[in-house]
Amino acid sequence: MTQAPAAPKAARRRHDREIVALAVPAFGALIAEPLFLMVDTAIVGHLGTAQLAGLGIASALLLTAVSIFVFLAYATTAAVARRVGAGDLQAAIRQGMDGIWLALLLGAAVIAVVLPTAPALVELFGASDTAAPYATTYLRISALGIPAMLVVLAATGVLRGLQDTKTPLYVAIAGFVANGVLNAGLVYGADLGIAGSAWGTVIAQYGMAAVYLLVVVRGARKHGASLRPDAAGIRACAKAGAPLLVRTLSLRAILMIATAVAARLGDADVAAHQIILSLWSLLAFALDAIAIAGQAIIGRYLGAGDAQGAREACRRMVEWGIAVGVVLGGLVIVSRPLFLPLFTSDPVVHDTALPALLMVALSQPICGIVFVLDGVLMGAGDGPYLAWAMVLTLAVFAPVALLVPVFGGGLTAVWGAMTLMMTVRMLTLWLRTRSGRWIVTGATR
Repeated sequence: MTQAPAAPKAARRRHDREIVALAVPAFGALIAEPLFLMVDTAIVGHLGTAQLAGLGIASALLLTAVSIFVFLAYATTAAVARRVGAGDLQAAIRQGMDGIWLALLLGAAVIAVVLPTAPALVELFGASDTAAPYATTYLRISALGIPAMLVVLAATGVLRGLQDTKTPLYVAIAGFVANGVLNAGLVYGADLGIAGSAWGTVIAQYGMAAVYLLVVVRGARKHGASLRPDAAGIRACAKAGAPLLVRTLSLRAILMIATAVAARLGDADVAAHQIILSLWSLLAFALDAIAIAGQAIIGRYLGAGDAQGAREACRRMVEWGIAVGVVLGGLVIVSRPLFLPLFTSDPVVHDTALPALLMVALSQPICGIVFVLDGVLMGAGDGPYLAWAMVLTLAVFAPVALLVPVFGGGLTAVWGAMTLMMTVRMLTLWLRTRSGRWIVTGATR
């Protein structure tokens, strides 16, 4: 990163307040989202094993589809924050509306693809004859909620760009509660089975989207921003999001390769891998909250033409990322003996997971730097570089991971490859921030 002079204590305190004010609510919203699936799992699990297996397959497909379009939140946050920094709230909200219209178009396209191909997609994932009908039912109904899910992503990006992470937290909590009530009522009260769970989630998702749209529309009317779709603006949003789509697909490929390699090592290894991956994802939420703060803060500074403020904020967020990473790593080391029994009583899985968990713990400071710098460059609108860097990381990771079954090392070697992956990401991101080429000021990049 470009070496900025040490910020005075007053400036550091100001950055700290901004980071905490944005990151803490963002963390709460991130944690609330996976709870949707946990509620569905708990309710459907009591219907039977086949229904639960069907839910697992359909949920994996839905999460993959939605995660591909997470750029709707990232790109919108950066673009809106720049205009906020430039003092043009009308243009900021107009930019956000373009992102929301793009979300609706993409959601409609996904529905058009998923509805007719649902049985084939379920079969592709290897569903059994007993689970496949339930998976198909859940997938088809839940697909109707994808436009709402994508609107929520884009609108969340709008509010983050406006430096508001509290509203997404409140909406996520309300959506979580509504989802639980609707699922229980429709599954058991209305006796709709797994279809009731899907409909309950869809209704909750549209309720969340409606609240977001109400907030954005009020802002648009207040600042005189047009609500009509603008073809040029929508194309600009898609163009800004395309590199982030490449980045996300490359990251998904890395995670899929790691799981595939673990599966080749044996049942105990893949079981331990799934446990560790769930923990790794949970830790990522804490670090991603700082990255979200970085997207909003950096975009605002650059939009205001304050390059020095952007450098100082970047430096302070990296310090936060390292500190949080050290704390999380320490917690993993201390809690290892307590964490594993929550998921399995198999001593073989325990023995397999313990050394790999140590690898995860030691890598957390690296992860902290990666997540923060990723957020900084997203906030700067440096998507093309992020795409190139992730493709390079995939190219380094893939052969190393695929050679693990050949040279041995087991699951610990798989997570060693994951640590290598994060180290490569850290180096590519550090080189970019150090070069200063990401610092482009103004309302647009």
